[in-house]
Amino acid sequence: MSDATIETTALSNTPFFAELPPDDLEAIAAVGRAASVASGESIVEEGAAADGMYIILRGEARVDVGGRFHILKSGDFFGEMALIAPSKRMATVKAESDVEALLIPAEGFQGFLLEHPRVAVAMLKAIVLRLREVEQRIDAWMAT
Repeated sequence: MSDATIETTALSNTPFFAELPPDDLEAIAAVGRAASVASGESIVEEGAAADGMYIILRGEARVDVGGRFHILKSGDFFGEMALIAPSKRMATVKAESDVEALLIPAEGFQGFLLEHPRVAVAMLKAIVLRLREVEQRIDAWMAT
């Protein structure tokens, strides 16, 4: 399987882009670039400038958000907010094993969205779903 096929398959399995047709997935993959991180190395650090969204293609990464941890695997993603409103990273993500990821850089992505409105709508839907999920987690945490 070629790298382009792996990238478009990963994009199609990501809730952020799952509803998009193949031509939009290929366009997103073309904007992205490969990111390789060795086991134990940081992919991103809390407080650093957010440079874009990452989609894990191979390997596993550990997310630390204020002392709460979870594992990301192939097809999982993080940093999506940086594509819309770049700011500082809110979490540290480290490679648990060697990680191959697709980095979709924030720089210039808003112009890409203007040319690909279906991508923008799909992203908005995914962000709303993710915010609802976070709200439910907070509610559950507050109830305990």
